[in-house]
Amino acid sequence: MFTPHTDAEKKEMLKAIGVEKIEDLFNDVPASCRFPVLNIPSAMTEMEISAQLQELAAANASTKELVSFLGAGAYQHYIPAAVDALLQRGEFFTAYTPYQPEIAQGTLQAIFEYQSLIAGLTGMEVSNASHYDGATATAEAVIMALHHFREKRNTILISPSVHPQYRETIRSYMAGTKDLKITGDEAKVDPFITPDDLIKGINEDTALVIVQYPDFFGRVYDLTNLVQKAHEHDALVCVVVNPTALGLLKPPGEFDADIVVGEGQPLGIPLSFGGPYLGLFTTKEKYLRKMAGRIVGETVDLDGKRGYVLTLTAREQHIRREKATSNICSNQGLIALASTIYMSLLGKQGFRKVAELCYQKAHYAADEINATPGYKVCSDAPFFHEFVVCCDKPVAEINEHLLDHSILGGYDLSQDYPSLKNHMLIAVTEVVSRQEIDMLRDVLKEIADD
Repeated sequence: MFTPHTDAEKKEMLKAIGVEKIEDLFNDVPASCRFPVLNIPSAMTEMEISAQLQELAAANASTKELVSFLGAGAYQHYIPAAVDALLQRGEFFTAYTPYQPEIAQGTLQAIFEYQSLIAGLTGMEVSNASHYDGATATAEAVIMALHHFREKRNTILISPSVHPQYRETIRSYMAGTKDLKITGDEAKVDPFITPDDLIKGINEDTALVIVQYPDFFGRVYDLTNLVQKAHEHDALVCVVVNPTALGLLKPPGEFDADIVVGEGQPLGIPLSFGGPYLGLFTTKEKYLRKMAGRIVGETVDLDGKRGYVLTLTAREQHIRREKATSNICSNQGLIALASTIYMSLLGKQGFRKVAELCYQKAHYAADEINATPGYKVCSDAPFFHEFVVCCDKPVAEINEHLLDHSILGGYDLSQDYPSLKNHMLIAVTEVVSRQEIDMLRDVLKEIADD
């Protein structure tokens, strides 16, 4: 319950700071901005507010009403009911930072299990307890690499097939960083270059090479050669992953990647109109102390019983900000817990089955679309569950027509790649049925025939 200050208490506080009235606290604010007249509607009852909010919500269309072929970094997957049922338990739903291990063993163990699952999934040695999303995790990889080389190397080489928003976030993060050079994804570069095409850009000033696996266009490449060449120049390699794909694909740890990051949204997190999501971050053990974020470790108490504690986290990240290598010290605890429950429920075989269904349905869709006049799958590279389709008509026009048939079409790549006019990125996950894929094919044919 909130108890407001009494008039006497207010008067006492104002006297202590030498101010006569509350309004005097705002003297530094321009007079015209101090107390604006707000156009706030009249008070409403709970019943009236509920009705109005339902009316506003009804204006939105979601994947409950629409068949979605839209991916580009956020994907519709089936989420078992048990995820929400467990997540909404009070001890999880209202928990705060577990600084006091003696009263937070459940939360700490859940985070430890999350770290273990993510490290196993990526094939890496250590994981932190999450970042805000995949974009910030990738930006933190850049910061980590620069500090590893103590800023003696100042070039970040990034593939143009890394998610455009991740690349934009990196540049926002690093704005103002002295002598930093971010290269590899300039506007003149062919967006469809392969990881091996990046090798020629690696030199003795390269601190980090960033590639995506599968890449933003859905393509899958063997990264062994790129990683080997980068290591010959003593550069680090960061791989941005789709975690669902790792149910089928070789984990980046087997390519000898140094850092693996990604968006954890596919791991039991709803689309939610864009968030909150989950940033995955794993690395090799030798870089552990340079890794930002929260880390939970396993230990024993005075009686020799197993316990969990926050560990290996530089306090500078919490309080001595001017000395910190990163100012991220919080995490997406509730969202990380959701992904932990999701992975635990599916298990290894269930997780692989989801990946297989995504792969098989996407390839069926690609074959059907490729056989439809007016559309062509643009690349013959292997892909997981996303692929690029070259269209005879503008993607925006096609998507508008698809929406009339309750279908969310693919992502218009020209929004981020001006050279990819009339290129659509289509995603297919396990929730899409064969009948819905056939419906997409038929409507696309109808659009082409207009």
